[in-house]
This record gives sequence, structure tokens and C-alpha cells, in this order.
Amino acid sequence: MKNFIQNLLRYPQFLVLIIGGVLSVVIAPIIPLLKKPVTAIAMITAIVSGFIGVSLVLRAMLGMDIA
Repeated sequence: MKNFIQNLLRYPQFLVLIIGGVLSVVIAPIIPLLKKPVTAIAMITAIVSGFIGVSLVLRAMLGMDIA
């Protein structure tokens, strides 16, 4: 039973490692683009507009009022 509990407690560590690996793979190609001011402004604008678009779609799907 002790072995089972030890194995069960390792899952959060694996989850953190997997999330960290995925984030590093996703963010690594973006970092060189942020060194140029024009592409940095474009990337930030795209990210902000993406978040706004997703939030508006979710509010409309869930029937939440904006006001």
C-alpha cells in the first residue's frame, strides 16, 4: 500500500513537468519575435484581441450580460 501512495503522489510532479515542457516549446519560437518592436506590438495586439474575442464568445454562449 505504501508503494501505491508513493506512486500516486508522483502524479502532480509529472503534471507540472509536462505543463512546463509544453509551455517552453510554445514560448521558445515567440521570444525572437519579441525582440523587434514592430513584431512585438503585433504579437501583443494579437494576444489581447484573442483574449477579448474568447471572452466575448464565452459570454454570449453562457448568456451573461456585459452590462
